Amino acid sequence: MLHTSVALNKSVLLAIVLAPLLGSILAGLFGRRIGRAGAHTATILGVAVSCALSGYVLWQLVGQGAPPFNENLYTWFQVGQIEAHVGFMVDKLTAMMMVVVTFVALLVHIYTIGYMADDDGYQRFFSYISLFTFSMLMLVMSNNFLQLFFGWEAVGLVSYLLIGFWFKKPTAVFANLKAFLVNRVGDFGFLLGIAGVLLMFGSLDYATVFANASTIAGVTITVIDGYEWSVATLICILLFIGAMGKSAQVPLHVWLPDSMEGPTPISALIHAATMVTAGIFMVARMSPLFELTETALQFVLFIGATTALFTGLIGIVQNDIKRVVAYSTLSQLGYMTVALGVSAYSAAVYHLMTHAFFKALLFLAAGSVIIGMHHEQDMRRMGGLRKYMPITYWTSLIGTLALVGTPFFSGFYSKDTIIEAAGHHAHVEPSWIATYAYWSVLAGAFVTAFYSFRLLYLTFHGAERFREIADVDGHHAVQPNEAHAAQEHAPDEHGHGQHDHDDHHGPVEPHESPWVVTLPLILLAIPSIFVGFFTVGPMLFSTDVTGSGKQLPFFLGAIDLVAARDTVAALAVEFHGPVAFALHGFTTPTFFLAFGGFALATVMYLWKPHLAAKARRMFDVPARILENKYGFDHLWIDGFAGGGVALGKASRAVDTHLIDGAAVNGSAHTVGFIGGMVRRLQSGYLYHYAFAMILGLIALLAVLIRHWQ
Repeated sequence: MLHTSVALNKSVLLAIVLAPLLGSILAGLFGRRIGRAGAHTATILGVAVSCALSGYVLWQLVGQGAPPFNENLYTWFQVGQIEAHVGFMVDKLTAMMMVVVTFVALLVHIYTIGYMADDDGYQRFFSYISLFTFSMLMLVMSNNFLQLFFGWEAVGLVSYLLIGFWFKKPTAVFANLKAFLVNRVGDFGFLLGIAGVLLMFGSLDYATVFANASTIAGVTITVIDGYEWSVATLICILLFIGAMGKSAQVPLHVWLPDSMEGPTPISALIHAATMVTAGIFMVARMSPLFELTETALQFVLFIGATTALFTGLIGIVQNDIKRVVAYSTLSQLGYMTVALGVSAYSAAVYHLMTHAFFKALLFLAAGSVIIGMHHEQDMRRMGGLRKYMPITYWTSLIGTLALVGTPFFSGFYSKDTIIEAAGHHAHVEPSWIATYAYWSVLAGAFVTAFYSFRLLYLTFHGAERFREIADVDGHHAVQPNEAHAAQEHAPDEHGHGQHDHDDHHGPVEPHESPWVVTLPLILLAIPSIFVGFFTVGPMLFSTDVTGSGKQLPFFLGAIDLVAARDTVAALAVEFHGPVAFALHGFTTPTFFLAFGGFALATVMYLWKPHLAAKARRMFDVPARILENKYGFDHLWIDGFAGGGVALGKASRAVDTHLIDGAAVNGSAHTVGFIGGMVRRLQSGYLYHYAFAMILGLIALLAVLIRHWQ
């Protein structure tokens, strides 16, 4: 029963946004006065308040039937008929995002106390991650495109600061510049899309734009002479280009693996709950626009399928524990994008939610391993850590099982729904893109299981290879390929500051991490197991009892669908509860492919580890292609960035030699030369001037006489 008298409180919503900002200001501006304890207390308290109030708002919307909130709080500016406001739109989609963002951010804040304990920039880091949380909340709670763009750019700015947090490392500086520049490409498209919205609707307000979305159906515009473009298609593709940058879709994905140069807590926050999910959320929010154009949806589907499969393959050849998880994030973002492309928006944001929990768990568990291994990240120098780090091991196992889509775990309910939705779409609306997408996400199940269990076995099982990193003198011994690794990852990549925290005197002795690190792991493991089981029915498969089939009740008013393309509603007919869904999962091709990946990883990295080296030699060419990341880094660094530098040098040469040299300085030199010549005629003697006048008069008379004749 709905209690319509219940309404969301504006003051509560303001407190949710401003509490992390206040904590960030206290830690950033007054960090030296309040000290380390004061910095982490202020920021954790701010995020905790935001998390508790976000949960309260979600409970009001779901449990008490409160209507969505949409109100402008402040007028930013008004130019003619165009107005810009600061305001909030809070419905169930927004509230779900608020809870996910603040809950994961809270656990990351707590985890940071242990992980960054020895870092000189302790207060600065807490200020940044709290500011990151504020920026993401502004993004998801906005009720207009301009505020969305503010939050969009704010998370990009703070990610730049956090990826390059250890700014004395050349690799960190390179990584944050790479992230910044690649995202500028996406953001340029995003800004053009917003400009298109303003041009066509005369407003940047969500409610106004969505209410009038149908008015641009069939409208065309001439971008290039002789070519007509659908306005809806053009706007949606431009908006999605922005999502490709933020959510790291091919080919704008190259910045995300390099974001591992930042400390592990920010890796978890970027990959799990904040920046990379912004693009997925944005497209889901813009569903009324995307549903107008099949072409844009096909483009989204193709990009998502390509990202899901081919970035996952790169994870197979990675040896850095964090980079394996990073490429896993790229692949899972591809799955979410595939769901968007088949109009399964609710499945996309549902996988966003479950993925946030188990991906944050996997990143923080990787950080725990790094702490326990004294800042070692190469999995080839680990092994056998299960008995030394039992809490980290079991939580990592839970995160792995959720990631690969094991039935009854949270990842299964969301990931299998996306695969089933892609299959349904390929059957109902057959096209080569739909077929390609379905087989890509299906094959991705095998790839995900393989690299996930490879990580688990290399890290926690098998021989204790970490004892091999000390030579007979007790100092660090360079292993094969380590020189390349050392060149790729600058010194102290694994450390917590600008200096070396571990001199590797004697063999590395692993140890379990402190409770401030393991407690967040346990708290994240719980939703990684159970949240899918308890929410899959209410959030995804609660069919519309009115029979209209237009919208899913949980996201009513937030996600707008064309009924004929509502793939999740079509799947809901076969849903008979979470238990039956999970049991059916054991009989699907997805499960057998995932089991095949698990079995192959078990044979190659647990039972017969010598097969891994043999397989590497056998598949040398494909392995080199994957290690080279398909050449995308060269494309962006040597092509895009290098081309930009070359263009700048050429422009400088033209400016220096042609414009300044010939036009500006050349003109000045010419005038100076003529002036110097003229100065020589000005002697100051009267008879010189009289002589010149006589010569001039003779010349003038000669001209006149010639003219008269």
